Formats: sequence, C-alpha cells, structure tokens
Amino acid sequence: MKKTIRDIDVSGKKVLVRCDFNVPMQNGEITDDIRITSALPTIRYLIENNAAVILMSHMGRPKGEPKPEFTLKPVAERLQKLLGQEIIFAQSDVVVDAGVEAAAAALKPGQVMLLENVRYRKEETKNEEPFTGQLAALGEIFVNDAFGTAHRAHCSTAGLAAYMPAVSGFLIEKEVKFLGDALEEPERPFVAIMGGAKVGDKIPVIKNLMKKVDTLLIGGGMTYTFIKAMGYDIGTSLLDEESIDLAGELLAQARHDGVNLMIPVDSVCAREFSNDSEKIVCDSTAMADGYMGMDIGPKTVELYSDVIAKAKTVVWNGPCGVFEMPNFEGGTKAIAQALADSDAVTIIGGGDSAAAVEQFGVADKMTHISTGGGASLEFLEGKELPGIVCLEEK
Repeated sequence: MKKTIRDIDVSGKKVLVRCDFNVPMQNGEITDDIRITSALPTIRYLIENNAAVILMSHMGRPKGEPKPEFTLKPVAERLQKLLGQEIIFAQSDVVVDAGVEAAAAALKPGQVMLLENVRYRKEETKNEEPFTGQLAALGEIFVNDAFGTAHRAHCSTAGLAAYMPAVSGFLIEKEVKFLGDALEEPERPFVAIMGGAKVGDKIPVIKNLMKKVDTLLIGGGMTYTFIKAMGYDIGTSLLDEESIDLAGELLAQARHDGVNLMIPVDSVCAREFSNDSEKIVCDSTAMADGYMGMDIGPKTVELYSDVIAKAKTVVWNGPCGVFEMPNFEGGTKAIAQALADSDAVTIIGGGDSAAAVEQFGVADKMTHISTGGGASLEFLEGKELPGIVCLEEK
C-alpha cells in the first residue's frame, strides 16, 4: 500500500505535483477537461492544507523542444477558472530557468504555480539529468497523480522520487484501488471484456486476466484473428496475421483452465470501411465473401449482455466495433448500456472504452473510469508501473 498526501505533513512545504494535463486541443481551445477536473481533489487538498503547489505535466509530443502548439498556458487558464484562484504560469522554453526558480522560491502556502510542458526538455522522457535535479530543486515533496503516464519512467513521473519524499495523489490512489481490487479480490463472477483491433497488443493482458476471470468476452477487430485461428473464413475482415497461432494458443489455454472465453457468434459486416457501406449480419462460421466485420452482431449482444447482467465485477478495455461510425456503433453501445444497467462494479480501462461510455451518455453509471489507457493495460497485464513503484510504502 503506497503512501498518499494524507500520510505526510504538507503544511508550509513546497509540493511538486505531477498531473496528467495532456488534454485534447482544437484551435487553441481545450475540448475535454476531464483530466484537469480529475486532478482537482489533490490540488484542493494541498491548498487547504497550507502547501505551496507546483504543478507539472506534459502535453502532446513536442519531442524535446519548445513548440508553441504544446504550451500548457490554456491549462493554466482553465485551472484558474475551475479553482477560482490565480494560477501562476511559469512560462519558459527550458521549463526551469532562473526566473522559474525565483517564482518557485517566492511561492507562498495556498498559492499554485504551473510549469511549462515538461516534454520541452529532451531529458524528460529519458529520465536524465540535469532536468530531474532542476525540477527537484523547486520543491520538498513529490506527489505523483498522473496515472496516465505512471507506466513511463520519466524525470517528472519517477526520477524525482530519488530526491525527496514521494507519495501518491488521490487520483492514483483511486486507480490503484479499483484496478488492484479487480485483479486481486474481485467479487465473482468476474468478467473481462477485451476489444480493440490487434490481438498482439492485448496478448499479455488476456493471458494475465485468464488466470483471474470467470468469463472473458472478446470484441472489436481482434475477433477475426480468433475466428481465423478456429479455422473459419473471415472475408476481408481485419486480421492480425502474426497473432493467429497465439490466438489459437489462448483458445486452447482457456479450454484447459476452464475459463469461459467467448468469441462473437455473429458480426455486422460491410463491403467497405465506411459508414455508408451496405451492411449485413453474418454468422462467425459463415462470413460472406468480400465483406468485413465492423461490429458484434445481435446474437452476440444478447449473449454478452446476459453474462454482464450476472456479473459482480466487470473490466472493459477496448470497443466492440467501429463505434465512431453511427451505423456500426450498435454493439459497443449495447455493451455500454448493459454495464450501465448492471449491479456489478464496472471498471472502464481508459482510451476508446472511456470515450465510448462518454459518447453514449452512461459514463456517470460506471463505478470507475480509468484516466490512463496504456497505464491501465500494463496494470491489468500485471506489470509494475515505474511511477507507482517509486512511491513510499505505508
């Protein structure tokens, strides 16, 4: 169990907080601020407990050099509105310079300062000096609250822990609790839904989950690699050629271990990868020539919804079809609704799944929506995340 900001005296201290403010932008405007609002409980706690708060984050991929389109200035402006107090934006192309050092030294308890995009420095993603030391000189306590980058060993996510007491914020605490409980002490039946395109990307996660779940539901583009591994034709559907044997091994392992690994029994198919394409429903054992699978079909929706209705814990990572196209959103939408109607603890593993529950208006019905797609996948895979391992134990 890792220490949190509750377990350490922050009063009168300068506290460096790594947040995940990597928000989507359009024409200089923030289009979704959930990553900013998710950080507010930690920031407010520190303000109320008399800390001087120095926030850090990356945005986009400026690749180690200052690029104006990746500035955190819009984040500072949004934070100012949300918190209702001044946010001192320490604008610097090198992130830490003499002016930033002076501003940090002058920061009073209750004040908040935001540094410029940490990825303006090439050392950040390599976890190299002198950048880690320059950041460390600004504060006395390190708080990691950026779950979305906890699987990366960067200067601002893990490196700082070598310099000062390091604890988690409330967001990382919440992520670790929900994902950790699901893996270690799930209420059963425990169901995992794995979607997305490539089987290869999800093999380690599927392998780890198969040791823990009662039922594993497969959806999305990876469906057709499994169907191919079962010896059936898949028309022009997406195929992860390199993973056909692996998919076959997973099917065999599930049979051996008594895990109910369910593959879609039917698909909504189209001639072309287009919303306007003519669509038909095909059984998985009889895919029509010249058609590609775009979504799980109605029989599969019924079977999967029934499994979800009986579950007590459900983890969902990856959509069931091309939900960005209205004509092929039905399967993903139905699964999202089944989760919303369920009494189970429902955990959404970030990324496209989080976007789907948001799009279909059921996000508020989920128990927990992870803020980190890649980080939650690695956590579910059973990997240790560098940005969490570095924090102090209780």
